[in-house]
Amino acid sequence: EVQLVESGGGSVQAGGSLSLSCAASGVMYRTYCMGWFRQAPGKEREGVAAIYRANGRTYYVDSVKGRFTVSRDNANNTLYLQMNSLKPEDTAMYYCATDSMGCPSWPDWGRFDYWGQGTQVTVSS
Repeated sequence: EVQLVESGGGSVQAGGSLSLSCAASGVMYRTYCMGWFRQAPGKEREGVAAIYRANGRTYYVDSVKGRFTVSRDNANNTLYLQMNSLKPEDTAMYYCATDSMGCPSWPDWGRFDYWGQGTQVTVSS
């Protein structure tokens, strides 16, 4: 069983930055994939970024490439998402999740096993 708790969301103006964290507890194997997803009202959940714990390989949705950076601290079981140059369309609830089978299924959120409760990110124009 893995428990995930996100933090760091908030409100910011367009062009600003926010940093999200996801603290994981429980058994976390190196082969796990850790991902960030978001869901805006009336829209489908989408994968934002992911990282493979074993080698640090990262994955991004095209809309955030060059603006967001995903990273992890394996020793402290923490996942991060640094978000720069934020846009109003980045407004959503952001969730972290883990996939015990690695990252091949990313960004298919249906394959991720454990989820946090989410943290709201609001970007105003």
